[in-house]
Amino acid sequence: MDYIRIQSIENPLFRSMHDLMKEVFPPEEVLEYSLWKEPLEDPGIRVFVAVHEGEVVGATEYRYYDDFQVAMTDFTIIGREGLGIGRFLARKRTEDLKELAAASGKPMLGMFAEIYNPYRGIEHEFGGVKPMNPYVRREVLSHLGYKRLDFPYVHPSWENNGEAVEELDLCFLPADEDAAHLSSELIVKFLKRYYTVLSNKPAAWVAMIEKLEHSKDVALLPL
Repeated sequence: MDYIRIQSIENPLFRSMHDLMKEVFPPEEVLEYSLWKEPLEDPGIRVFVAVHEGEVVGATEYRYYDDFQVAMTDFTIIGREGLGIGRFLARKRTEDLKELAAASGKPMLGMFAEIYNPYRGIEHEFGGVKPMNPYVRREVLSHLGYKRLDFPYVHPSWENNGEAVEELDLCFLPADEDAAHLSSELIVKFLKRYYTVLSNKPAAWVAMIEKLEHSKDVALLPL
């Protein structure tokens, strides 16, 4: 299996990846095809696909903010069972992030991720691919060390229509496994930077940010 970076919407592998995203994720979680042009050309946004026998069978997007010393996993897609795609992507991503942190001269504090909370009663089939089932993914990410940040989380829809998406938790994988809290200031700075690309922020998101700005830190809870 090959780990290949995509940096242009003209890359044929990107069309395959975007089609896979539409099969797996609900519409509000998928950025429109043409809007990927600038993100893919951004050197700070890292989009890789897992290619098996010429076919895109998985993908991951992530970024590293060296000024914040944190990473963000935008998504991980496992398109087929039985190939070890999840472990392959996680290992390759970790290797890459370690190199980025080393190049910055500062240690990585951890990695954010938005994780579906199926216990809220919202069902997503995720294209019928069993490894993408929200219950399975949540438990896998818990095994990896992710913890849930203890506040009601919403995020702007990637359709940029001003709608608030509420069925996810904001989670964090701390480099220090014993960490019990994360700075609210860091969370706010990260979220503002991360969602700069979306101009149409829902009122619920703005209110959430304002509340975080008036707190000191946020507890890290078991996922």
